[in-house]
Amino acid sequence: MKIIIAGAGDVGFHLAELLESENQDITLIDLDQEVLEHAATHLDVMTVRGDAASIEVLERADIQRAKLFLAVTTSEKTNLLAAILAKQMGVKKTVARVSNPEYLRRVQKEGFQKLGIDNLFSPHLLAAQEIERLLQRCSFTDIFEFEEGKISVIGFTVDSASPLVGKSLRQMNSNTSGFLIRAIAILRAGRTIIPHGDMVLASGDHLYLVTKNEYIDKLTAYVGKSLKKVKKVMIVGGSPLALPVAKILEDKYAVTLVEQDRAACKKLIERLHHTLVIKGDPSNIDLLREEGLGEMDAFISLTPNSETNIITSLMAKEEGLFKTIALVDNAVYTHISQNIGVDTIINKKIIAANNIFRFVRKGKIEAITSLHGVNAEVIEFVVHKQNQLTKKSLRNLRLPKKSLIAGVVRGKEAFIPDGDFQMQLNDKVIVFAMPGAIGKMEGLFQ
Repeated sequence: MKIIIAGAGDVGFHLAELLESENQDITLIDLDQEVLEHAATHLDVMTVRGDAASIEVLERADIQRAKLFLAVTTSEKTNLLAAILAKQMGVKKTVARVSNPEYLRRVQKEGFQKLGIDNLFSPHLLAAQEIERLLQRCSFTDIFEFEEGKISVIGFTVDSASPLVGKSLRQMNSNTSGFLIRAIAILRAGRTIIPHGDMVLASGDHLYLVTKNEYIDKLTAYVGKSLKKVKKVMIVGGSPLALPVAKILEDKYAVTLVEQDRAACKKLIERLHHTLVIKGDPSNIDLLREEGLGEMDAFISLTPNSETNIITSLMAKEEGLFKTIALVDNAVYTHISQNIGVDTIINKKIIAANNIFRFVRKGKIEAITSLHGVNAEVIEFVVHKQNQLTKKSLRNLRLPKKSLIAGVVRGKEAFIPDGDFQMQLNDKVIVFAMPGAIGKMEGLFQ
């Protein structure tokens, strides 16, 4: 597929890097020659220097052959105009990055669709929404909801005090009276494993389970996690993500935000209504203590520096806080979060890529996500035609190795399917697949 990405910054480069591994034909457009040279040196992509909102530049990028146009520059106006022009020049699907949350409202989105922009996304808003979900279920390091929470994939570390240590997955499942769960992945010593019934859980394993939303509280108690309710939250750092996070959280929690820059504090005060904004150094633990760090339930570090975010989160954990979340730019850090003591590490680029990747995948896809540190994807497919999927039970489908059907949503009902389960037309199917199996799974749902 011919894909053009306007913007070779953090989000654009990361998207190009991921799409390159999918053997896509990629062209990057950017005004900065140095950024383009860096991309050309590290990736197998074509580059075009210029303004993506210019017809002449789009023609040089061979826009007529493009199937997908991703406008992800840091300029919202450039993204919107470039996507509109791309659609007019024949691109099948256009996606634009925006920062104004009003553009994501249904009426506004419908207006942009009429102009030719098929989808809008905001990396900051997507990350803020993920942080909100993590605080709602703060006992877990990861939680991904499908179909408005009818099916959820949750991740947590099996600590030494957990009742699961030394149990096989078969034993774990047999003791869940009154609720259903299914293990879909184990991250052990940095290696992703698709588990089987005889596998014994060990302290330090990071376990991913799928369950119905209605069972999560029972599951939390069963795996030995506390049913902690977050009331007070401290956010440190005034990065662009801090404002949308505070806006989402301030009506539900008592939020304190610590930022060092005076002008940034002033802007935050003007736009927030219930958040206590404090001018101070986010890395000064004594200052944070004075401002009530020890009384907080959750700590969210959003400074522009990944290392500062990790270190301050570790300091907060030492102070006894129940939940810590750190923003990082380097994807490598997402693989080590469970081992260093930070509950959850989030990466805006990965979150944005997950949101966009469903337009690249084959088959009818509703959602896609990556599990932190896991070399696999969770994809929500739709059964959109009668074929072998609707004519055979799961055990007779010959699903590719290193993949499994994690859950199925049918109308208002959710299922954790067994081998005898048979899919129906319009089922929403949550699939877990490692890289070598993704293409075959896409073929089944195509």
